[in-house]
Order: sequence, then C-alpha cells, then structure tokens
Amino acid sequence: VSWLFNPTRSEITSLDSGNIDDILNNADVALVNFYADWCRFSQMLHPIFEEASNVIKEEYPDKNQVVFARVDCDQHSDIAQRYRISKYPTLKLFRNGMMMKREYRGQRSVTAIADYIRQQKSNPIREVQDLGEISSLDRSRRNIIGYFEQKDSDNYRTFERVANILHDDCVFLSAFGAISKAERFSGDNVIYKPPGENAPDMVYLGSLTNFDLIYAWTQDKCVPLVREITFENGEELTEEGLPFLILFHMKDDLESLEKFQQEVARQLIGEKGTINFLHADCDKFRHPLLHIQKTPADCPVIAIDSFRHMYVFPDFSDLSVPGKLKQFVLDLHSGKLHREFHHGPDPTDVAPGQPIQDIASSPPESSFQKLAPSEHRYTLLREKDEL
Repeated sequence: VSWLFNPTRSEITSLDSGNIDDILNNADVALVNFYADWCRFSQMLHPIFEEASNVIKEEYPDKNQVVFARVDCDQHSDIAQRYRISKYPTLKLFRNGMMMKREYRGQRSVTAIADYIRQQKSNPIREVQDLGEISSLDRSRRNIIGYFEQKDSDNYRTFERVANILHDDCVFLSAFGAISKAERFSGDNVIYKPPGENAPDMVYLGSLTNFDLIYAWTQDKCVPLVREITFENGEELTEEGLPFLILFHMKDDLESLEKFQQEVARQLIGEKGTINFLHADCDKFRHPLLHIQKTPADCPVIAIDSFRHMYVFPDFSDLSVPGKLKQFVLDLHSGKLHREFHHGPDPTDVAPGQPIQDIASSPPESSFQKLAPSEHRYTLLREKDEL
C-alpha cells in the first residue's frame, strides 16, 4: 500500500515543433515552462510545476481545459526563439494557442501557481443585472460592454474569448435578454466606453462571430497607443522585442504627454508594430536619463532606446514640426542614427565643402537591455558570464 503515501507524478506534456501548435491551439488555457536542463532554477521548478499540475487536474479533469506543458529550450531553440525566451525558467500562459503578453511572475510555489490558474479560469466578464449599473461605471477605466439576446450564442462565446485575453487591459461587462433589449436596437451589440466622463461611446460594427476582427478592434481600444513604462512592466515591455520611443516627463506635466500622444497618433500610426510608444516619469527614471546626460530638470525629453544604444530627439519644441518625429524613427530603422553617432552626419546631410566630422565616442548604452536578473531565473547574459 506504499502508493497511498506517494503523490502521483504528473504527466507534463513535452512540446516540440511537431506537436506544439496542435496542443496549444486546442487548450483553453496552457501554462508552458520554458526551461534549460543546466539551469538550477529550472531544476528547482520541475517538482513544483508537476505538483501544481496534479492539483489543477483534480479540479479541471478535461485535458483541454488546462494543459501544463514544457519546452526544453536547448533541444528546441527554434521554439525558444519563436517566443523570444531569454531567461530560464520562463512560464508563459497561452489561450487557444495565443500567447499572453504577461508571463507568470508570481511565486514559484504549488499554491501560487495553482491559484494563478484558478484566476485565469475565472469568468473575466461581469454580468450586469440592471442597465443603471452602466451609469455608475468607473470612467477612469476602459470599459467594453456586450449586449446579447442570450448567453448561449456564438456571438457571446466570441466576446468571452476576447475578454479572456484582454481582461488585464479593459473591464468587460455583459447584459442579456430583457435587460439588454434597449441596447439591441439592431441586434447584439458591443460598445467601448473610453476613459473620461464625457468621452463618447464607440460601437463595434463588424461581425460578432469573427474573432480576428473583434479582437483587433478591442485590442486597439483597450491597449493605448502610448503606454506608460514603470519598474513593474519594464521587463515585460522589453520582452516584446520592439525598440522604445520614450517621452520622459514630470508626472504632473500632462500637457507634454498630450502633445506627444497627438504627434505619435498623427505621424507614427503607420509605425505601430515596429516600435513601442511609451512615456516615463522623469523622477522615477533618473538613471536612464543619466545615460543620455539628462536630468529631470531637462524634461520633457524624447529618446529612442534600440536595446543597443539610446538616441535623443534634438529638441522637444520640434515635436509638432510636420514629419520631424517620424523621420527620427525612420532614421533608427535605416541605421542612420547609429552611423551618425559614430561617424558624424551622412554626406548627403553635410553642406558642400563642409568636412565630415568623425566622432570617436559611442552613443549612450541602452538603459533597458540589461534589466536586473531575477533572483529565481538565469538570463542568457548570466549564462555567458558564468561559462
């Protein structure tokens, strides 16, 4: 009877290039452990991860409800590269094959991991019982409200899937049947209430059963074009793999932030997906400012961090000059910023007869590339240092 005293070892699904898409696409929720055998933190996590899987499987026995899986990043470097894994172990959450941008950063304990999965399985949509509740919404938040004839419908299931992915960025609410009838003048309806008491509602006009369309629309509304970077989300933003265009401003300087947001929307909307638009508190981010020889007294300051070097926008007052900010970003993509820091202006930018200046010093190093390694993970940088 010795088996009574030994916990059953969990069957963690090992992923490779042949099965990863099929397994993740069919899982409501999947927690994937990206690890390396040589990493002692990975070794420490294995039994904890397995026991958490045992606990969750008792509560969610359907194999497609919750999947615990792992990837050996040494054996499957192509998968690690695909998901931009640079630290071991890294725990990533997937929903129906889509990787969530926020990885698991909680405690590495059975209880904490199990609680995290329970939270992910909870309903992200609050059901409205009276339309009067809509008038008392917190208008400092971004609210998405779905009005449906019935819950058991393809329209609502698509809405629920979107809410599961974006619930960290927006508040999701729903109303059904007679309660929602007044808002369903032309059928089921989804609206967005942006922050601000007087901000007008926006209505989704596409197909409610087309996940790609409604997800793209909702993501555009829930995720601001210009996001704030903080100490809490800095590593997460870095892992998105895009360079940063950052406005450093004093916390109470909302005028500069508004100007920056307007010009990003006006000049750079076509560059979304090639660079992250961010703003940062000058007081909190004194160290990155020092990298570009600036202090809070110099704010507002605009800079690009390419993860190799930092480049400063010459003059904040030029922000509204048509095309100036866009050219700054295009010069990053073309390599011009890097060349000019090392070798002076390109020949085409030098007046006839003017010698090209040779600049011996290098541009300031990136402030965000070498984020402090986690106490329970190895970074690739640490791996190289220790070999």
